[in-house]
Amino acid sequence: MNFRDLVYRLYARRVEGRLDHDQVPKHIGVILDGNRRWAKASGGSAVQGHQAGADKISELLGWCSETDVEVVTLWMLSTDNFDRPEHELKPLLGIIENTVRNLASDGRWRVHHVGTLDLLPAGTQTVLKEAEQSTSHVDGIIVNVAVGYGGRQEIADAVRSLLLEHSERGTTFEELAEIVSTDLISEHLYTRGQPDPDLVIRTSGEQRLSGFMLWQSAHSEYYFCEVFWPAFRKVDFLRALRDYAARHRRYGA
Repeated sequence: MNFRDLVYRLYARRVEGRLDHDQVPKHIGVILDGNRRWAKASGGSAVQGHQAGADKISELLGWCSETDVEVVTLWMLSTDNFDRPEHELKPLLGIIENTVRNLASDGRWRVHHVGTLDLLPAGTQTVLKEAEQSTSHVDGIIVNVAVGYGGRQEIADAVRSLLLEHSERGTTFEELAEIVSTDLISEHLYTRGQPDPDLVIRTSGEQRLSGFMLWQSAHSEYYFCEVFWPAFRKVDFLRALRDYAARHRRYGA
């Protein structure tokens, strides 16, 4: 361990010691951004960057388990990412599949897919379904893996699901118009039954949501971190929690 690492470790311990666990967010959403730029800066390939980003996930979840976080949503692949060239997208999907398998086999996390399955290759769909089924009994952090996810797509899918459900019930258009509400739509989101994210973290210095959890994040706090995702450290995570705890959440009041 060099002197710099020692200083960071001591600083992280100091920040953690002052952390009020009563003020820790219950649901954290993370936009895992900057894998390719991290790889470019270090002279590596995009695939190497994605793999380094995937390797960071287990560290993050370990930190979350130490601080009483209950739900973590990881944006791993957006609907816009399907526009990437095949030579990058195919290995990225393979990395995601391996990551999801590892999360499921860990035994500590309850894996839940959020996104549109129909957009994904059959093999990826199978991995996501099997991970969700095999961890459904786990009493640990819920890990939402957002793969093939887009915020607008989620809202469209929720409305479609709502309409189909009430069509099967024989509800008329006029009756549905009378009862439709934000709560009813929320019951058809990918994250139905879960609390909305209290805190959304985005790495890489970009300060935008890019469509991440548009419905659920209406009252979320945002934390934008300058470091690229593969370089995200425990001290960066703790700073985000400290910043969150210092805010006064008004929920629009």
